[in-house]
Amino acid sequence: MNTERTLKLYNSLSGEKEVFQPLVPGLVGMYVCGPTVYSDVHLGNCRTFVSFDIIYRYLLNLHYKVRYVRNITDVGHLTDDGEDRMAKGSKVAQLEPMEVAQKYTVGFHEMMRIFNTLPPSIEPRATGHIPEQIDLVQAIMDRGYGYESNGSVYFDVLKFNAENPGKYGKLSGRIIDELFTETRELKNQEEKKHPADFAIWMKARPQDIMVWKSPWSTGFPGWHLECSAMSTKYLGQTFDIHGGGNDLKFPHHENEVAQSEGSCGHAPANYWLHTNMLLLNGKKMSKSDGNTITPEQLFRGESEHIEKGYTPMVLRFFMLQAHYRSPLDITDHGLESAEKGFRRLMDNYKVLETLTPHTEDFDGSESATDRALLDLIEAAYSGMDDDFNTAVALAALNEIGGYIHKIANKQLDAKELAPWVLERLKTVYYNFIFDIFGLKEEADGGADSTVDGLMSLILDIRANARTQKDFGTSDKIRDALAEVGIAVKDGKEGVSWAKG
Repeated sequence: MNTERTLKLYNSLSGEKEVFQPLVPGLVGMYVCGPTVYSDVHLGNCRTFVSFDIIYRYLLNLHYKVRYVRNITDVGHLTDDGEDRMAKGSKVAQLEPMEVAQKYTVGFHEMMRIFNTLPPSIEPRATGHIPEQIDLVQAIMDRGYGYESNGSVYFDVLKFNAENPGKYGKLSGRIIDELFTETRELKNQEEKKHPADFAIWMKARPQDIMVWKSPWSTGFPGWHLECSAMSTKYLGQTFDIHGGGNDLKFPHHENEVAQSEGSCGHAPANYWLHTNMLLLNGKKMSKSDGNTITPEQLFRGESEHIEKGYTPMVLRFFMLQAHYRSPLDITDHGLESAEKGFRRLMDNYKVLETLTPHTEDFDGSESATDRALLDLIEAAYSGMDDDFNTAVALAALNEIGGYIHKIANKQLDAKELAPWVLERLKTVYYNFIFDIFGLKEEADGGADSTVDGLMSLILDIRANARTQKDFGTSDKIRDALAEVGIAVKDGKEGVSWAKG
């Protein structure tokens, strides 16, 4: 473990940033709620899994040994009308439920590969852990927090709250009385002692397909139960990090906390991390409103909401530009900026690799340039240490890129860069781009990628000419580009270009 750095996480449970202290020094147990595989993974899910991939990568970079568990939900997740999502997907596709689960699990894995995410250490399926879930229901009942009603078993929220004041509702920040008022009647409401009670085992109806025998009835586990059972099995009764999308805070994660406390008296995780939502052109994504886009549509540019397609790595870079707890708005302007930013970052890396250390008359001293670059390296790591703030880290790398091009274009004397600083720079730049951010060079960048790379070089040469007050060369470059339909604009925020 890297003991020189202090990592802070924003804990949704406390509502504060806290210094990360794992239960066992050097080891991290992390559970992230995975997809419900009844349909294709949507873009909001992709943002969540990319965010936790970066978190996973940074923990590995700090030399923690990480057990990353991310489940597959293939049973027990009810829709608003009380129907199991897997059964609903089975009817729509006219397939067996396990065919549906396999089809969309394969699709999910392929999308994660496209986004270059690392696989989790363990990826358990809910259907493969029915005995563990039955045991968990029994443990909750043995401690007096579960009750049977007509073959189903419910968690007694009122009793739990009375005996554990303030615990139910703490994660989501909701007041218990409001939670009771907001509870929707989904199914078998008359079987419950109180509307806020939630099912941990559900008796099967005649139309239910995916069912198992239990001491209470033939049925299936509640959606919230499976994550409690699988996280406990692979990470213990209490582990370090539990993550997921912000939409899972209530009721899913709130009920997970209650189930774990109710079964063994321990909180499931010490740190709760939640990603924020994706917006599309300033609005919440909604199928009913038509304000939605799939990853494939984004890649191909086949949507009325965008003007062209963007590659997976551009989209991953786009996600890096915002903190994982902040909303992120998908717009053409934002994606175009991300496309340029991604290619500029990769170009900076390629230029950096061509630089050679100046050793002939190096006197061993540290220059102002050396100190500035070392400060920027520290700023990049400090950004990640501050609740995995990729936006801050990325800004530091971009500033480093400015120095790289100044040295390459001889605007800055190479003697100003100590050999060991250059080697440190190469190591850190590679580490951030490929190991932490999880980006990769795209072999199919095509003509657009080549043009962007050439334009970056040309504009650097022009900038060098302007610095040297060689305005004749600067104007000649601008006019030559204009003749082939490329307009160069000098503005307060820098130089930009566009095809005419």
